[in-house]
Amino acid sequence: MTKKSLQEIEDYYKKQGYVGENLRKEIIKDKEYQMLVKERQKQLTKRFSLTKTEKRKYVMSTNQDYEILRKVKQLEKLKLTKQEESLVELIRTQLEYDWRKPLIVYLNKLIKKYG
Repeated sequence: MTKKSLQEIEDYYKKQGYVGENLRKEIIKDKEYQMLVKERQKQLTKRFSLTKTEKRKYVMSTNQDYEILRKVKQLEKLKLTKQEESLVELIRTQLEYDWRKPLIVYLNKLIKKYG
């Protein structure tokens, strides 16, 4: 039996109709998914620790996820324009289990503003 990937398991639950917080709850209950995440996290280079909120809210299953969050935190410490702050906030949402929802909200704001 071949191992499923994290994405394959997530896609399975999405096909079952789970999204957002409900998707996260189902994934948390999936023993195979949790085992794969733990294996991946052991392999990842952690340059900083995650808060409890970040652990609960974000997928963080690849090195790139950690790199994105590290850079977002670095940018949040800088003096940014409102537009840049908004973009950094959007980038942060892309680490969430249901990253599409905040992306649609952001796109709708842009359409409303310029459309």
